[in-house]
Amino acid sequence: MPSRRDLIAMTEDEMWAFIETQRSIQVCTLNKDGTPHLTVMWFAVVDGAIVLETFTKAQKIVNLKRDPRMAVLLEDGEQYNELRGVSINCQAELVEDYDTVHALHVEVVVRNTPGVTREQAAEFTREMCKKKTVIRVRPQKVMSWDHRKLDVAY
Repeated sequence: MPSRRDLIAMTEDEMWAFIETQRSIQVCTLNKDGTPHLTVMWFAVVDGAIVLETFTKAQKIVNLKRDPRMAVLLEDGEQYNELRGVSINCQAELVEDYDTVHALHVEVVVRNTPGVTREQAAEFTREMCKKKTVIRVRPQKVMSWDHRKLDVAY
C-alpha cells in the first residue's frame, strides 16, 4: 500500500507546471552563525532551471559565497485539502558574467512584469545588471505535495 506521502507527491510534469504558475519563491540561505536568512524573490525558469537575480552585495549572495547550500519553497492553497507545494534543497550556482546576468535578469523581469517587452526589460536592466548576481538553483533533493489528490475534506 502506498504511503500517504506517495499519494500526494507531484509528478515531474505536475511539479514544473505548478512552478510555472507561481510568481514568487521563498529563498533560504544560511547566515554566518547558522541561522536562516529567509526572503521572497521573483524568479524565472530558463533551460529547465530556476534562476533568481539580486544585488551582488545582498545578504543572500554574501551567504551563498560562503556556503552555497540553500532551500527554496513554492506553495499555494488556503484550505488543507488545497495545499500544494514544492520544496527544493539545493546548491546555488552564482553567475556573475555581465552578459549572462543581463540575459537572465531580462527573463525574470519579462516573466513577472505583464506588458513589458524583452526590449524594454533589456534597456531597463542594462545598467543595474552591473551590480547584480544571478543564482541558478541546482536541486539536490526535491519534495512536493498536492493535497488536492487526497479524497478528504477538512
